[in-house]
Amino acid sequence: MSTTERPARPSKAVYRRRRLVVLLGILAVIAVVALLIIQPGSSSGQTDEPSETPTVAADADADAEPEATPSPSESAADGDQACTADTVVVEAKTDKSTYQAGELPQLSLSLTNTGSVPCTIDAGTSQQVFTITSGDDTYWTSTDCQTEPTNAVTVLEPGTTISSNPAIAWDRTRSATDTCDGERPAVPAGGASYHLDTSVAGIESTDSAQFLLY
Repeated sequence: MSTTERPARPSKAVYRRRRLVVLLGILAVIAVVALLIIQPGSSSGQTDEPSETPTVAADADADAEPEATPSPSESAADGDQACTADTVVVEAKTDKSTYQAGELPQLSLSLTNTGSVPCTIDAGTSQQVFTITSGDDTYWTSTDCQTEPTNAVTVLEPGTTISSNPAIAWDRTRSATDTCDGERPAVPAGGASYHLDTSVAGIESTDSAQFLLY
């Protein structure tokens, strides 16, 4: 009678080696999954791009409005501020206080920078206005019949005074924009009192210059 031989059972050492191989395989799978989770571009939201948004150049905006161009009085000298009524004193001047018959008053003005820093102003004839009044009546204004006005942007240093030159000779007549090419009526004389007021670039003289006509 024949007997069937049973196969030899693996030893405990073999079982341990097989379990170790299976365990290492499981650990390898876990490691691969972990790397997929934390690598850039995964669902964690981390990327290789910088976190801050680059600054866009100002000229990239086609709809942006251009900056205002500074006026001549503001851009004539870098670092100089525009003269204002707080820093400049305008003074009206006549060469005499009394004029006899036939004498023509000579009108002028001066500007003084009373501030502590230089300032810029257009002191040209285009910015000068001379006005002669008596009581409530305005008799003459230099801009009524002005011809060829000029600009003269000037840097006025602190404590400096400049004067208009040459002086304007007033012909003792009443001015109007519609009488520039014709004869104009003479103003009252015989001791009549008049006042001269001036302004430069919108800055008015603080006081008027009074004079008499005979």
